[in-house]
Amino acid sequence: LIDALNGPLRGTDCSSLFSVSSSGAIMSDSVRAEFQALVPTVMLLNNFGSSESGFNGTATADSGPERGFRVQVNARTAVVDPATYEPVAPGEVGRIAQRGHVPLGYYNDPAKTADTFFRKGDERWVLLGDMATVDAEGIVTVLGRGSQCINTGGEKVYPEEVEQALKSHPDVYDALVAGVPDERWGSRVAAVLELREGAPALDLDAVQAHCRTRLAGYKIPRALVLTDRIQRSPSGKADYRWAKAVAAAAGTGM
Repeated sequence: LIDALNGPLRGTDCSSLFSVSSSGAIMSDSVRAEFQALVPTVMLLNNFGSSESGFNGTATADSGPERGFRVQVNARTAVVDPATYEPVAPGEVGRIAQRGHVPLGYYNDPAKTADTFFRKGDERWVLLGDMATVDAEGIVTVLGRGSQCINTGGEKVYPEEVEQALKSHPDVYDALVAGVPDERWGSRVAAVLELREGAPALDLDAVQAHCRTRLAGYKIPRALVLTDRIQRSPSGKADYRWAKAVAAAAGTGM
């Protein structure tokens, strides 16, 4: 949409457009800023949910690189211990879950159904794949998909946080982050970047210098791969299997 409004649809009257929401993929801060500049009156909503749970909540106004992806969740959503299904204490890490009208299970996949859906009392629940914390006010901070978490030297790195930092670079059009094998640390953080048209090539030193102002040291990418186009699903969801294969094939990157 931004590319169109900056290009062939420049000057289009968008005064009747009230709001734009995204739930298939989180709008980064840089994307939100660009969109808001083009359509100043539009309300941008970063919604959070999944196919299994439906709508869980909307990002708060203070959600961003400094405080993380913070969500005001609905009354049916909680952060629970996946072993006991009990709510976690404020600050502790758990998995996001939702109760109420949820699917019966996955078609012809009883094992995955058993891992994802459970009963607690008279209510049915679904466990999402997203890890999160919750504060005393009930605001949930989404850390990222547990299955994509990178363990580097015992530290846990969630790709989404690193991607937000990378996308804030003015020359980066899109980014995915994956873990690649490392003899010393087990895994290291690798960044796969698609640069903006006409942007100069970035090297690893420049990327690391940019990320140091936004991330803890252990979260900074140790490998970099530049690609002509980031592969995503039609809805915009990240293809981490593709990103991991591309990063691994490139070895240590640049």
